[in-house]
Amino acid sequence: MKFFNITGAALAASLAVALNIGAASAQELRLSHNTGDTTTWHKGAERFAELLAERSGGDVTVRVFPNAQLSGGDQMRQAEMVGRGALDLVVTSAINVTPLVPEMAVFSLPYLYSNYEQVDATTQGAPGQILSDILLEKGIVVLAWGENGFREVTNNTRPIRTPDDMRGLNMRVAGPMYIDVMNALGANPQQMQWGETMSALQQGVVDGQENPIGAVIIPQQVYEVQKYLTAWHYSYDPIFLGVSKDVWDKFDADKQTMLREAAQEAMDYQREITREGTAKGIDFLREKGMEVYEPTDAELAAFRTATQPAFDQWAAKVGPEIVGAFQDAIAAAN
Repeated sequence: MKFFNITGAALAASLAVALNIGAASAQELRLSHNTGDTTTWHKGAERFAELLAERSGGDVTVRVFPNAQLSGGDQMRQAEMVGRGALDLVVTSAINVTPLVPEMAVFSLPYLYSNYEQVDATTQGAPGQILSDILLEKGIVVLAWGENGFREVTNNTRPIRTPDDMRGLNMRVAGPMYIDVMNALGANPQQMQWGETMSALQQGVVDGQENPIGAVIIPQQVYEVQKYLTAWHYSYDPIFLGVSKDVWDKFDADKQTMLREAAQEAMDYQREITREGTAKGIDFLREKGMEVYEPTDAELAAFRTATQPAFDQWAAKVGPEIVGAFQDAIAAAN
């Protein structure tokens, strides 16, 4: 009888130790992204968190922080913080990473792309892998590419139909390349965190801004503070879901595969809902009272010519090999 009591106590102790080990092995990761919790960025991040929790049986969970909360509202710092292990995960756009990796500007070169097929040939193909390899050198493992989208221009001053219409407008921009693009068009660019932009538009600190319709303009309700939109598709901006290499290296091969597959599925979903929102967006914005202008091919050609100096300047910073790889993939997609 005494034997069974001792065995039972030992078994209970073993179970308690096992449960404690399981609890200790569970890991919560922190994911930071730039925009608000109504955007497709946030929905993609939340989908990733759901998939990872489900597939890991709760061993790996993700807590999502919108509006760059973990970097003090500075959307440019997030990738650098992930690279040095101060943040676990990030969803950010290519243009926000150019201070750390200038080559990331290749995606957003003015009028590089004409359609989604060309975009997918780069983000989901070999050119995207080139940039993933460069980011790895900075301590960031790219798990999957998503979409911010084609960036359109809005303002409260006048319709934008020609490059001359941009002259003198105070325009909020997200990153350094867009400063040069706006300067080429004669506008006055002001780099500003997204968290400050809506109030700046409301107060007239800036006249306008440029962002994708489906990922930002509609979910962030930019139409409530801007009157005019021109669908000039002048620049494309992908997003990516990345993890700190320090965190990545602590997972075994099975967990790494789990993270990558969950990220790919989440970003496929994010890209899909972003494009759906964009497809319906023009009509929606008109219903909300915005005056939407869709330029002719000749008018787009004028914008392309006007922004060519910024293209050439940033193509030189990116490097001819990378730009050439993107142009080759785009040509093949045609």
